[in-house]
Amino acid sequence: MKRFLSILCVAGLLGLVSCASVKNIVAPGPRTINLALTEEPQANRYVELDYGIRLNVRDARSNSRVLQKYDASATSLPQVQVSPELVSFVSESTRRYMRTMGFNLDADVATDYMLTLSIREFNLSFLSGVGWSAAVQLNVEVHDQDRRLVYPNVVAVGRASVGGSSSDFLAGARALNAAYAHALKDIDWDRIAFFLKRASSPSLEKNKQVTGAGNTALEATVIRWYIDSAPKGADGSTRIGSAPPEVKNNNQYYVGSTPYETTETFDVKGLTFNNSGNVQIEVVCEKPGYITQKKRFNLRQAIEQKEISTKFNLVKEE
Repeated sequence: MKRFLSILCVAGLLGLVSCASVKNIVAPGPRTINLALTEEPQANRYVELDYGIRLNVRDARSNSRVLQKYDASATSLPQVQVSPELVSFVSESTRRYMRTMGFNLDADVATDYMLTLSIREFNLSFLSGVGWSAAVQLNVEVHDQDRRLVYPNVVAVGRASVGGSSSDFLAGARALNAAYAHALKDIDWDRIAFFLKRASSPSLEKNKQVTGAGNTALEATVIRWYIDSAPKGADGSTRIGSAPPEVKNNNQYYVGSTPYETTETFDVKGLTFNNSGNVQIEVVCEKPGYITQKKRFNLRQAIEQKEISTKFNLVKEE
């Protein structure tokens, strides 16, 4: 009986030790890759742009796993997470990257362009005998103030490889951060800056449409007006006549009595340099006791000459 009790006690102690051992086994937690912007761009490349820009970053990955391949283990794929969170990191680091280059972020909601970065790939792999390799893919779009696409969906790609062992996740972090830096460098920043700079001449913005926001070379073109008559003191007015449907015809608008002289910029909604050849501005001159006279001017010619000048020799009514 005593021997039986001794056996039970030993079995119980072994059971306690076994239970304690099971409780102390901790499954390995996810590995953390610390994200960082490891390269800075050339400073102040775009400090004289006329318009600001806003940044929108979204996660468009079809597979959100950071570690895609890992042949050091035949049975399991280690869990890998990134810090900070991916979208917030890309947003914050890209904004810092753009500010260094001189872009004016969040300047004016009425005139700012919108840059959208869609994260298509942001992943890491380990292959024995090769080491760590990383790939980052960003889709780039730019919309103007009216949310029209001006820079189509273009892919910026960054890749990097770093040697190291399967347990060296710091080497993996270096590869992933280097690939991200290469992707940012692969974006055509010169092309994006082109849209944020008002051209020196409307002919360089052939299809840029006047919206009233003051963001076109047409709206910055100063036109000299001079309307005179004999005799003087006649009423002058203007009216837009347009063949293109995007430029609306308008009613007669009184400008002043002759001699009328001023300088003004264009604010004809829908007007572009390309369609201006099919748009006319009609100048009307009226004076009691005299026959009303009208003259038409082609807007393309007025834009190129930067002047609308005429004189009406009024004829008395019989």
